[in-house]
Amino acid sequence: MGRDKALLPWPPGAASRSTFLSATIELLQAPSDMVIVVAGKNAGSLQPIVDAAAGYLVVNPHPERGQFSSLQVGLQEVLNHGRDAAMVALVDRPPAQPPTLACLCEAFSHAYESGKWAVVPEHGGRHGHPILIGREMIEAFLRAPATSTAREVEHSLEPRILYVPVDDPNVVANVDTPEDYERVSKARVQAP
Repeated sequence: MGRDKALLPWPPGAASRSTFLSATIELLQAPSDMVIVVAGKNAGSLQPIVDAAAGYLVVNPHPERGQFSSLQVGLQEVLNHGRDAAMVALVDRPPAQPPTLACLCEAFSHAYESGKWAVVPEHGGRHGHPILIGREMIEAFLRAPATSTAREVEHSLEPRILYVPVDDPNVVANVDTPEDYERVSKARVQAP
């Protein structure tokens, strides 16, 4: 991308100084009692945004180990703060729409009671984020070897996951290049 994706302006063209990160924290505040943001070497630039949005910043001491290590750091913080479930969102995509979160939360409450450990949104046949995970899935991620990926862990526990179709392209709108960002920005501007 050439710059920190967490700091990309969102929504595009907004008069405020909102970013992917601040918009995601704001979105997650409603269904959550704590929003934990995992940072690496960019902690200094993210801290003011996290503080302003009433989030909690934790630093991955080994960001060179990759995204899975950041997931493990964040999930350990979830347990350290006495929580038994987490909503995991990525910073390289625009935040999901509020009705999507409501749908996922509702599905999670029923799925968890029936033995599912996680709820994953699905759009256009693709799995996306944010995901909601219970303690069993948190522990599975934490027990996995550092060389694992979230996808590998998820796929190994597929019978324990409820996939929920949603009408929200943001759940699968990954942004890795300036062209990706321009594409999701245009889609956002054209959306009602």
